[in-house]
Amino acid sequence: MTNRTFRITVRGVFDGLTENQRAELVSAAPRHDVLRAAFTREGHLSYDLPTRAAFTFRFLDEGEAEEDILEATERAEQAARSWLTERGYGFKNLRSQAEDLSQAPLGKRQRRAATAR
Repeated sequence: MTNRTFRITVRGVFDGLTENQRAELVSAAPRHDVLRAAFTREGHLSYDLPTRAAFTFRFLDEGEAEEDILEATERAEQAARSWLTERGYGFKNLRSQAEDLSQAPLGKRQRRAATAR
């Protein structure tokens, strides 16, 4: 069976942060800048706290079957919850979106390369 690659995005909003937590997140912001965002196995967090309290985690996972995307999504959500909870950051409105890259439409260059074969 072939491996499928899943990209999972978990979004939410920081909630009830203390001034110390807010300062901590603002000082760590360069590592979590949206311009550095990437899908990684451990998950990449991005936010722009001075602008708004929203955050995004981006996870990369794999599975063998189409149904595995559900388990991958649950793992990603749990990893995001754990990361936030371990640091004492309050959050709300956690939601996720997952994409199976084997089902993603080909880009223009990919289509051209496929027809050239």
